[in-house]
Amino acid sequence: MRTRVRCAIYTRKSTEEGLEQDFNSLDAQYEACAAYIASQKAEGWTLVKDRYDDGGLSGGTLGRPALQRLLADIASGQIDRIIVYKIDRLTRSLSDFAKIVDQLDAMEASFVSVTQSFNIATSMGRLTLNMLLSFAQFEREVTAERIRDKVAASKRKGLWMGGTVPLGYAKDGRTLAINPDEAPIIKRIYKAYLDLGAIFKVKAVLDRDGCRTRITTGPNGQPRGGKLFSKTHLHALLTSPLYAGKITHKGKIYDGQHPALIQQAMWDQVQERLSRTAARQRDKGNIAAPSPLVSKLFDASSDRLTPSHTVRNGRRIRYYVSRRLIIGTRAQHPDAWRLPAVQLEPALSGLLQSYLLDERTAYQILPEASAGEMRDLSSKMIDLSERIGSDAEMAVWPHLIERCDIAADAVKLKLDQKAFATAFDIKCARLSQDALLLIAPFNLRKRGFETKIIIGAMQGAIDATLLQNIALGRNWYEEINSGTTLQDIAARTRIDTKRIRQMIEIALLAPDVLEDIISGQQPIGLTTEWLKTHDLPIRWEAQQALVASLQ
Repeated sequence: MRTRVRCAIYTRKSTEEGLEQDFNSLDAQYEACAAYIASQKAEGWTLVKDRYDDGGLSGGTLGRPALQRLLADIASGQIDRIIVYKIDRLTRSLSDFAKIVDQLDAMEASFVSVTQSFNIATSMGRLTLNMLLSFAQFEREVTAERIRDKVAASKRKGLWMGGTVPLGYAKDGRTLAINPDEAPIIKRIYKAYLDLGAIFKVKAVLDRDGCRTRITTGPNGQPRGGKLFSKTHLHALLTSPLYAGKITHKGKIYDGQHPALIQQAMWDQVQERLSRTAARQRDKGNIAAPSPLVSKLFDASSDRLTPSHTVRNGRRIRYYVSRRLIIGTRAQHPDAWRLPAVQLEPALSGLLQSYLLDERTAYQILPEASAGEMRDLSSKMIDLSERIGSDAEMAVWPHLIERCDIAADAVKLKLDQKAFATAFDIKCARLSQDALLLIAPFNLRKRGFETKIIIGAMQGAIDATLLQNIALGRNWYEEINSGTTLQDIAARTRIDTKRIRQMIEIALLAPDVLEDIISGQQPIGLTTEWLKTHDLPIRWEAQQALVASLQ
């Protein structure tokens, strides 16, 4: 008796262009696949009624509604075979394809490409398929790079590259034109802020006069917008360089080809007032817990880090923030800092302690000292180091720092010559300036919401979460080798199959990498979250090279 093979057609198009037509690319793919299924009627192939179409979605991700619905139907045993026009319609990612094949194998299902003949039951068929998918992924990545380069080049020329049309403007090809109905609102907001000096006062005036945001039509055809301006929205309007005729891209500002709504002098005046207001608010809020390193910290662009704070669960948390982030965003200034004071201050005091306890330091800062002076200086340095270690109020050491520059990979600490001379009862002229400059590695370890700052030589730290996940993945791997399926494990543990597969992949890391993790000597960036979001190469040597690059 001939076995019935239930076939589902999957179609995809990367862009929405042409989808509004009566007969589009998705329909063409579907008809070709349906004709192929009809030709296999003698083999028992039948077409299921449901269609699985993803229009305007990239093949670089599995997060596509129709594809997820298709995989769910396969998992529930409703479909035996996926039919696609070309393999890259299903996915352009080699790692994603491997995951799909795992799911198909688990349900004893398969797929067919009507324009490419493969038998994935043989090793040669799988090899050929993997080669094609590798080229498809390469093509997708090259296309993405080309698009990013095109956007960057266009923005350098001052072109507007799409997105939500800002209030006060109308779309005009690859640039913007002034919207005469909305432009007066923007000008009024800027003038009102300079007159009143506070965003909440500007909001009160706009609310009184009934000024509202633009009304647009959403994807579902329903109107949206038309609301009162929020303080956040007003701050975004007041800090956008676009209204001064500029275009921003990755933290850089270029002259735009669109007309300015606000004169540059007026825009600069608003930014200066916003900066002063924010600084006053921070200074007022920091009276209860002063930041001892205020005016001493700078980032790689010599932008000063100013004190800031937030309240979380009734607890006051202090930060040191680059001034660029006060009037800008993280997207505009990716190299700016927002460092927790509770991490930064102990890290710097620890660096200072290490410097004072180093036997070479005394000889470096006082090279012409006698033996007696050297012993006395070393004793005073040890005593100062101990006082810094027990300095809960931070009253001993911050004044010893003249300036601290923090870059992405190093911190440069310049010590105050006069403060050191006073601390050790030595004339300033005798101190070596070169010895009062400390340069040490700087690393920022992030795990979820937690930030850990490490300055100086890093010590091995065992990542308990990563070890636990490795052990979990190893247990699941042994279960699968014993015949248990991913679906069985997911049903028992109530954990998604994707996460189970990720943990298994982590447990199968190269032996040298696993040994470093067990001993706590792994690179600072090697965490569970990093492993979950990166596709590791199969070869152990390549894995080791990639992991080593995280140092």
